[in-house]
Amino acid sequence: MPFSNELLSVSALPEPSQIDFEFLDKRFLPMLLVSNSILASVLLVVMSIARFQRFFELPEPLLDVYFPALIVVTVYWLLTCAHAVIATPFKQYCLREHDLHYSSGWVFRKTVSQPISRIQHIELKRGPLERGFGLASLQVFSAGGAMHTFEIPGLDADAAETLRTFVLEHKDTHEHG
Repeated sequence: MPFSNELLSVSALPEPSQIDFEFLDKRFLPMLLVSNSILASVLLVVMSIARFQRFFELPEPLLDVYFPALIVVTVYWLLTCAHAVIATPFKQYCLREHDLHYSSGWVFRKTVSQPISRIQHIELKRGPLERGFGLASLQVFSAGGAMHTFEIPGLDADAAETLRTFVLEHKDTHEHG
């Protein structure tokens, strides 16, 4: 077939197919809330230990900022929890026969699509909290890229492994016939 590079009109293009996105696992939001709470608790405990320890005298300016710092950490915790509650429903994924999609963002929407034939490799990641909640994240690496193209968090661990296996097997079928 000879090479061609004809001008195409947007109005002449076919309508994009409807993508039926799936929500992340329902355990993802509680995991985020626990993670945010652990971070805030550690900060509050460290600040309180430093404030009330008796080994050495803290300078007066540090003592003066203790209560405002408690308020800042508490407000930060509330905001990160509110963000998790609001943003989690906007994180969705879709696996189709030839491509994988991930959509996120409640203020600025972003959808990343990756043809399965262009996936170099796919990693299943599980941190301590993810393991505790029975979840996993998939990192998708495209051919020619050093960093992952996108990550799908909050998947059920078994479903993530099944998805990973499907992508790897499907990729090989398309590449080798």
